[in-house]
Amino acid sequence: MSPAPPAPPPGPPGRTAFERAEAVLVEQYPRLVRLAYVTLPPSLSRHTRVLLAHRAVQHALPRGPGGRDPGGPGGPDSPGGPLEELRVRVLRAVLAPTGRPRRLLARTGRPPTPPYVWGLRLWPPAGGIDEAARLLGEAPGPVRAAFVLHRIDGLPEEAVARLLGAAGAAGASGAAGAADAVREALAVPVGETLLPTLRNPEFDASVVSARPTDLLRRRRGVRAGWAATAVLALVCGVLAADSSPPRTEAAPAAGPVAAGVLDPARLARVPAEAWADTARVDFTAWPARGSRTADRALLTRALGVWAARPGGVRTTAAPGTPTDPPGHPPQLLYAGNVSAAAQVPGAAEVPGAGTRGDGPGSETAVVLLLDGDRVVRYTEAARGPRGPRTLDFARTDEAGVTTAAALALTRDRGGPAARYLLAPWIAGAATLDLLRAGDAPRPLAVAADGVTAPAAVPRATGACDTWPALELTSSPRIVEKHSFVLADLGGLTPVHLTYIPLPDGPAAVPARQPREATGAAARAAWAPGACGLRELGGAGVRAVNVWDFADTELPDGAGRATWSCTRASGWAGPGDVLVRLRPPAGPPQEVVRARSTAACGRFGRHLLVGTRWRSPAGHWYLLAAGSREVAAITAGGAVRAEANGRSLTAPAGPEGAPVSLTGRLTGGARITALDGGAGGRD
Repeated sequence: MSPAPPAPPPGPPGRTAFERAEAVLVEQYPRLVRLAYVTLPPSLSRHTRVLLAHRAVQHALPRGPGGRDPGGPGGPDSPGGPLEELRVRVLRAVLAPTGRPRRLLARTGRPPTPPYVWGLRLWPPAGGIDEAARLLGEAPGPVRAAFVLHRIDGLPEEAVARLLGAAGAAGASGAAGAADAVREALAVPVGETLLPTLRNPEFDASVVSARPTDLLRRRRGVRAGWAATAVLALVCGVLAADSSPPRTEAAPAAGPVAAGVLDPARLARVPAEAWADTARVDFTAWPARGSRTADRALLTRALGVWAARPGGVRTTAAPGTPTDPPGHPPQLLYAGNVSAAAQVPGAAEVPGAGTRGDGPGSETAVVLLLDGDRVVRYTEAARGPRGPRTLDFARTDEAGVTTAAALALTRDRGGPAARYLLAPWIAGAATLDLLRAGDAPRPLAVAADGVTAPAAVPRATGACDTWPALELTSSPRIVEKHSFVLADLGGLTPVHLTYIPLPDGPAAVPARQPREATGAAARAAWAPGACGLRELGGAGVRAVNVWDFADTELPDGAGRATWSCTRASGWAGPGDVLVRLRPPAGPPQEVVRARSTAACGRFGRHLLVGTRWRSPAGHWYLLAAGSREVAAITAGGAVRAEANGRSLTAPAGPEGAPVSLTGRLTGGARITALDGGAGGRD
């Protein structure tokens, strides 16, 4: 590891603590910005993180001269020195769960001021600090901070723990150890070039790229006042046509920043074949489709309702999705009428999920718009805006071939089913039942504009005897022989389902990556736990992965069981996990749950769990298992036992008696069981 850059000299004896801190901040500004940017939550956009990182560093300077002199004989970078104090202030600003900046951000989705950049979007250059922030996205904030301090800035673990503790971070003592696990996860080709780049003295984390938000609007600044007046008149006309009294809190974000945004003629439209000639295969490659893409009145109503929120419009938003009006003209994805469906066998209504028609034969007008990292769906009755209208928001940041493959258009009231708009790169569609692993997928008709025939949706309540899902096939023009599975959890964007099979080699063999849940082994692993997806409705989930991380020979001749970890990853990064033990016969046994964790994800591949299990002969045992790099397991407390390898079996102690589990990895490091005990009992 490269040593940290030398700190500036302490300065003349008469220099005040405030002046020394200022000198250190100016000297170490790029390092402090790097620490703040990587530590900030990945749910924020790059532009927002850049502004908040610089804000945190600039506000780290003490408010005024005077006070104690932190520049002791050890220099500015010594314990208690000005650099340490600045780091603590920066960490406290970006890790604090409360405070005015976070409240403002949660309420408006915009960065606090100052600083504020008008007319520009900022982000770090590719291949450096932004790559590190993206790869560390699933790790908790203190672990991301520890990674920068320990692995990049070169601070010892005790100094990292001291800094995080002083900043009030949770789990400060173990953050540096978790950062080592992150370093191992980055030990792939990208990590081999990323870490040296970040340590290079020539790399400046405070350098940003800038692009204008809307040059044409800014060049017409002289006419901005007239444009704002026109926007207000347009919104008032929408409200008057609706015969609903306007509400004072529903005023649009008009004024110069919104000039022209609500003009349908300025909506971005992508050519029909753009998806086949770009390396960015996501929602930005979707062309504008549907029979009403030229219907100015419909598009005007959709944009006006988005800006003004008149009374009677039902609005929903996925967790962490801002609902404020757009700051620039959005991209049009779809505008058309969608017919309601007749009854679909095996379908069931999902209360409160999405948009519903009025029964067979009715039609709903749907408009889909893309605004940066979110998709917006507007619906009204096809016969006009007098009926019920809805506005739905969903996150789409860093979507790809699979997570940008479909959007829900409508959900029908009469025959509980959904119609989807598929991505232009989807060459085929089918439906399948996750609970019936042996059944073949059934073809699903798709119209020329990408709208599917009605497809059954899962039940939200009652018996779980079927779980419909979509199996989509990508065009060979972008991915050859590629099919994947999506599940509808009631949101605007279906959830991508994946699977990781059991390890088939020694620990030295690289860990497997999630694969599509289309093969026989994946279908068999998903079938016992598919009904658990019901708990994730409305949680803003992006993908769910089932990882079979170990298997165990059960005692008393009960056969061989599989340990699996199901991880539901949200668009914001953190996810929830559920570990189960699947015996060869009978239902799976729940072992442990954990929320907002990196476990079972890209940066949580070291796993150890345990549970009490009763054999068919009536005997109770302690069963424990670890992931591929676990070389030995030790049990303590009410049960004392040791075993080499990835599994342990021992007679169980009294029910409820505390048991501790410790695992030794092949590299010598030690881990504890998820949630600190067998079966999650703590």
